[in-house]
This record gives sequence, C-alpha cells and structure tokens, in this order.
Amino acid sequence: MCAFRTSRRLKIVQNSENDGVIVLGATPIGNLSDASPRLREMMLGADVIAAEDTRNFHHLANALGLKITARVMSLHEHNEAHKLAEVIELAKTGATILVVSDAGMPAVSDPGYPLVAAAMGEGIRVTAVPGPSAVLTALALSGLPTGRFTFEGFLPRKAGERRKRLDALLDEQRTMVFFEAPHRLDDFLEAASEAFGADRQAAVARELTKKFEEVRRASLGELHEWSLEGVRGEIVVVIAGADEPEAATVEDLLPQVNQLVAAGTRMKQAVAEVAEKSGVKKRDLYEAVLAQKQEQQG
Repeated sequence: MCAFRTSRRLKIVQNSENDGVIVLGATPIGNLSDASPRLREMMLGADVIAAEDTRNFHHLANALGLKITARVMSLHEHNEAHKLAEVIELAKTGATILVVSDAGMPAVSDPGYPLVAAAMGEGIRVTAVPGPSAVLTALALSGLPTGRFTFEGFLPRKAGERRKRLDALLDEQRTMVFFEAPHRLDDFLEAASEAFGADRQAAVARELTKKFEEVRRASLGELHEWSLEGVRGEIVVVIAGADEPEAATVEDLLPQVNQLVAAGTRMKQAVAEVAEKSGVKKRDLYEAVLAQKQEQQG
C-alpha cells in the first residue's frame, strides 16, 4: 500500500492505487477569482506540490482560503534539472504531484517541460487542470486573426540575437505572440518595427485580468512611440503575420526559366523545375516560353 493519501488521490485523478500522477495546474494570471474549482481541489488533495515560487504559491493558497497540508517544494528553471529525479521517484511511489507556475499553465514558457518529457519517458501519467492563459487571452483580445498563431515566448535580450530571431519570422503568416518585460518593451517594438515594417498591425496587452487591464491596438510604429513613455505591468505582444504572397504568373517566371537555360539546363527540364517550385501548370509555362522565343525571333 502506498504511503501517500491514496483514497483522496483516487477521487481527484481517478488513478489506480499504485500509480502516481503529475498534474499541471493552471493558476490565475492576475484575477485570483479565475482559480478553477478543480485547481482548488488539487491544491487540497495533492500529496506533493511543486511550485515555481513557494512564496507565491502560499500567497495564492491564503488568498483562496485554502489550508495546504501537502509537502510544498520548489521547482523552477534554475533547479528543475536537479529536481527531476526526485519528482519522478515520488510519482513512482504513488504520489499525486501538482505542478504550478507563478501564473498560467506550467511548461508554457514557465518551468515544466523537462519534467513532462522525463515523466512520459518513464511511463508516468501526466495530466492537466486547464485554466488561465496569458497567451490565449492576449490573442483573443488583440483583434488580430486567431485561426492560426505561433507562440514565440521571450526573445533574447541581446539586440543581435533578438534581430536574428525576428528575421527568421519575416515570412511567418500566422499571428505571432511574444512575452516581454516592461522595461524592454520599447526596444522590442523598435526591433519589430525594423524587422516587419512600422505599418505592421499589432497589439500590446498589459495586466490581463487585473484592475488596470489594457489592450492597445495599433501599428508597430505607433506602439513603439507610445512605449517610449514607459509601460508597466505584465506584457504580452501580439503581431499580425505576413501577408500571403501573390501567386506568380507565368510571365513572372520566364526570367527564371531563361536563367536555367543559359546555365546549360534543357528547356523542358528548366520549365519543369520552375513550374514545380512555383505551383503553376507546366504546360502553361512551356507555352509562354515558346511564345517568348517566337516573339524574339520575329
């Protein structure tokens, strides 16, 4: 029989008696009322709670009026590699372990991913108590397309490395979501304006779900000017993706065919290569090449 509180764990996660489980619990990103009933149950019923910051976790528990009896341990980016073996061993002995970050869902930007990967490698069940997400909240409030998006998290602090990451996203057509510290927001928006163009539409969301929540929607250039005044609070930046490039016409592709032919490629092969890359019909491109040759000869 497991030494942990098996009966309570069975009720909460419906696990078998000898199986431990790791539960990723989403905590409020601002408004404490967003803590779900399931999160509250897990906070009371888990055997072990691995928190990004134990002080912040106890503050949350006190604010919710919960008396925590579980063992509370720290699990953050600086000690996660050393704590993995301990958490995995606890799960193997049958413990229910609740993992929480300071705000939002663990493993999304915050600590948790290495633990999830290690647990799955050991065959340990991992589940989640879903809830607040700064990424999805900012995306939904941005006024930008939400059907397809990419989460980029925090970019590097150094200007050169940050610009390299932004350059890699120049052709990204999905809406992009970033995290940024308030004191670096103006530098980030300036770099984004230079990379994507000052006219690219974006939104800056700050203090989401809190009393002074604000979502400012404008071009990157306008947002950069605004940020120079100084911005406080937790920041999420949402930037529109690149416009879909216009489909090339056969006339646009003729120089590419001519270049290949001049380099020694047979005309039919050159037409086939360019047509395949561009998506145009090979027959249409071939006829356009013949028409061009006839015009030049005539």
